[in-house]
Amino acid sequence: MTDPMGLADAVRNACVKAALDGYEQAQIAGLCQEGAWECAVDAIRMLDLKAILAEKAAIPPPPRGPASA
Repeated sequence: MTDPMGLADAVRNACVKAALDGYEQAQIAGLCQEGAWECAVDAIRMLDLKAILAEKAAIPPPPRGPASA
C-alpha cells in the first residue's frame, strides 16, 4: 500500500511544477498575467494523475527505523 502522505506530497509537487511551468510558458508567449494564470490552472487540470500514481507506486516506501522499546 502506498503511503497516503507521500502520495499527497507527490501530487502537490506535480501541481506546483505544472502551474509554474504553465505560467512561465504563457509569459514567454506574451500572455497577460490573467492569461498566464489561466494557462497555469489548465496545466494543473491536464496533469496525468495515472502517471503520478504509477510512479509513486513503483517507489518502495522508506525503511522504518527500529521500534523503540
